[in-house]
Amino acid sequence: MCGIIGYLGKQDNIKIGMTALKKLEYRGYDSAGFATYIPEKKEIICLKSIGKINSLEQKILKSNLDFKGSPSIFHTRWATTGIVSEENAHPHCDCKRNIFLVHNGIVENYKEIKEQLLREGHNIVSETDSEIIAHLIEKFFKGILEEAVAKALKIIKGTYALIVISQDDPEKIVCARLSSPLIIGKKGNEYLIASDPIAISLFSKKFIELNDNEIAVITAKKFFIIKDSFFIKNRKPKKIGKQAEEIKKGEYSHFMLKEIFEEPEAIRRSIKGHLSPNKGLVRFGGMEIMDNKLKEIEKIIIVACGTAYYAGLTGKYMLEEYAKIPVEVEVASEFRYRNPIINKKTAVLAISQSGETADTLAAIREAKKKGALTLGVVNIISSSIAREVDAGIYNHIGQEVAVASTKAFISQLVILALFTLYLSKENLSLGNRKEIIENILELPKLVEGVLKQNSKIKILAKKYSKFSNFFYLGRKYSYPVAMEGALKLKEVSYIHAEAYPGGEMKHGPIALIDKNFPLIFVAPIDSVYEKILLAMEEARARNGKIISITTQGNKSLEKLSDDIIYIPKTLEILSPILTVIPLHLFAAYMGLEMGYDIDKPRNLAKSVTVE
Repeated sequence: MCGIIGYLGKQDNIKIGMTALKKLEYRGYDSAGFATYIPEKKEIICLKSIGKINSLEQKILKSNLDFKGSPSIFHTRWATTGIVSEENAHPHCDCKRNIFLVHNGIVENYKEIKEQLLREGHNIVSETDSEIIAHLIEKFFKGILEEAVAKALKIIKGTYALIVISQDDPEKIVCARLSSPLIIGKKGNEYLIASDPIAISLFSKKFIELNDNEIAVITAKKFFIIKDSFFIKNRKPKKIGKQAEEIKKGEYSHFMLKEIFEEPEAIRRSIKGHLSPNKGLVRFGGMEIMDNKLKEIEKIIIVACGTAYYAGLTGKYMLEEYAKIPVEVEVASEFRYRNPIINKKTAVLAISQSGETADTLAAIREAKKKGALTLGVVNIISSSIAREVDAGIYNHIGQEVAVASTKAFISQLVILALFTLYLSKENLSLGNRKEIIENILELPKLVEGVLKQNSKIKILAKKYSKFSNFFYLGRKYSYPVAMEGALKLKEVSYIHAEAYPGGEMKHGPIALIDKNFPLIFVAPIDSVYEKILLAMEEARARNGKIISITTQGNKSLEKLSDDIIYIPKTLEILSPILTVIPLHLFAAYMGLEMGYDIDKPRNLAKSVTVE
């Protein structure tokens, strides 16, 4: 989502702030801006621009102004409330241009607050909910910034990561957090505040993390945290993990391609230290403390959004087939609003790459209220979801930069397979467990084999780039893979794609099929292969162009398919890990063929931290 930065110190504020801000570009944004206090002028100067950060940099150069000063705040915005415009870009200020702030999150009651502020005579210039906070702080400001911020936040309903500076209380930064990440890097008497550890990794190797409902007050001489009127003076800093280190594209033109080719390594990292092949066992250090509670679980609910939701659907097939546990998979944004029936014998498993997905975090909190055991599969160890759940499993795959998730999806599938084995000790024989583990250990090599078809898939993308619509179809384990493939095509090539269970095509969608509507069938040799074959024959009878993904050595699809991509043979439970890789590559090359930036698709953000 949006990226926020704050800096207090005597170095080149623009250089430090812009460098940190650029580290957050991967999250997606449509405008950028900054505000800085200029001690010589005793005023705050603000500059904003729509588009990329380099547009803001050009604006700085053309202005011929000296923006060096401190404190400073920086922001990249992803439009939620209000269109993309300079007026709606951050930072926002109050009527007197005393209070300037940057904000991540959402103010749910902003319309009500706005109406009251307008009645009181405030001049509100943007369409955003964020500007309302600046005017609220103005309303309560009596000379001490943190006191005004604290009073304003008591009125706000919603989420926030907030950094505030004031012209009339200068040389101070006040920041606050509720359900949106915010960390503080310290180096001597200098501070860099950010919404992501990667933004401060070059400034400091340690950070202090704000918790919900905390306010931090920072000056060159002092730093303290306030919560509910209590002062917290000492908080132990945390080390920035390797995943927040400098990340480069290397030999690849785009991060998305790089991350697809990192999928074999992502699998190795996901299984490292978890498998005991000779004993047929899976070990999770963070999960074993919950063993007794897990034995009492009668139902699992998986909550997730987007790509992680499709991983969850795959996990449902795994867990029900092997662990014999009923599983529901919920779109996290809908979970709270259907009044789910859960209790102490329910486990709610959250899947999120960032660990900050607002809807998934809210679902976990709802589950905890109702007494459920909460579990998580996340990539970012210090994330909100990782800290909220009772126990979790980490992907450990390093930073994923491209907005469209690829290697994280593969890792989530692998971890769900491991979790299934972990819960299947009483349902599977030692021989069966050993067989699955042996096949899991073979996956990195098998994935490398699929990736060697890179050139062939690139040619297919060129061949099919003229089409405007696609169907993706699969059955059982292959149906969530079809959904993931369709989503990736939509995300990075802006081509319309729909996924359906193979058996549902004849219940309506078949009406759309003709020579201009290609179909991609995920059809490995598995327990439902004969069923998906029937759907392919129906599509071929209507002149549909067919791309098939099937198991190596299967020649029976040659007459039905226009093009075939082969994957190595593996167990059915693990087949999605192989069948999805050609779809990731196909989407990436389709996007490139259309001339788009596949790392930063339009309108999308890497981490969605608002509901």
